[in-house]
Amino acid sequence: MSRRAQREDSAALGEGTTPPMSPSMSPLMSPLMSRRRAMTCLAWAGAGILWTLDGGVPRGVSLGGAQASAAQPGSSAIAGFSGNTLSFVQISDSHIGFNKAPNPDPAATLQAAIERIRSAAQRPAFMLHTGDVSHLSRPEEFDIAQQIVNGAGLETHYVPGEHDVIGDDGRAFFSRFSARVSARASARLSGVSPENRGAGWYSFDQQGVHFIALVNVLNLKAGGMGYLGDTQLEWLAADLKGRTHSTPLVVFAHMPLWSVYPAWGWGTDDGDRALALLRPFGSVTVLNGHIHQVLQKVEGSVRLQTAMSTAFPQPAPGVGPGPGPLKVEASQLGRTLGIRRVDFTSLDGAPSLGDATLAS
Repeated sequence: MSRRAQREDSAALGEGTTPPMSPSMSPLMSPLMSRRRAMTCLAWAGAGILWTLDGGVPRGVSLGGAQASAAQPGSSAIAGFSGNTLSFVQISDSHIGFNKAPNPDPAATLQAAIERIRSAAQRPAFMLHTGDVSHLSRPEEFDIAQQIVNGAGLETHYVPGEHDVIGDDGRAFFSRFSARVSARASARLSGVSPENRGAGWYSFDQQGVHFIALVNVLNLKAGGMGYLGDTQLEWLAADLKGRTHSTPLVVFAHMPLWSVYPAWGWGTDDGDRALALLRPFGSVTVLNGHIHQVLQKVEGSVRLQTAMSTAFPQPAPGVGPGPGPLKVEASQLGRTLGIRRVDFTSLDGAPSLGDATLAS
């Protein structure tokens, strides 16, 4: 890649964004990552992100055994929260039904993720799945994914990925995973008319934290970015209305709300409109999948975090001919899948990231 192209890529990613990596670098290692940060990353192991909100401040906690309990010694191993602490897990992009290189058996790697979550010393309160549960929206793929995820024994909140809405605009996905929740939440929180319910967006409150599920994978143009639409954005505005700006928010969607790499469709066309509604709040954490790797962007009080897949990696933004499964040697697959630890030590401070792979 030429220097000019690199500069253009950097500009496309935006200020405060982790820059793309060269093909020779690990997907988890940015060019600016210090040796100390790298060693911190290698100290963590798992297959999901255990998020802890202590007094409304989001913090990342290891899913691994003694480390988890040590990170939050006062937390409950049963209920998922203690006092002002709330813990939850994020997994993403399980792609059940994918059967090619680099991972012909994504069910096995999803199972490994769930087993790690089950064995965590600190039991989370619930789990978020940020989309692409399936690879081709087939009933048998949803069946397998649901059976494996249910093995965690946790309430799970879903949003669809573009692979979950193939052919039927997500009707099969919503009827299985989220229609009941979204209809109830829409009626209770925003007054959305019945004809606009069941579209998959919803919100809920737990332990003083407001969670918002957005859907940005419907009505997409071929190769285009995500799209929320006027109806959903109006719902979001209504959902936030009247909430104090000190209310901690956790927003989860499949595709990034920020423009990671528009040339590959990695972003959301009207994401800026959603972010404008979120910016007045003092603590906003936005979680997504889709790009199968760890990147972050910080805009004031808004922290945007992408997550790794449990199925296969994708190339860094702008590296190679385009997005899609990144072929790696079978022995290296575990190094491309795993968890991210994120510590928010203050409402106005930058997060501390620690990432690891299934192989660590």
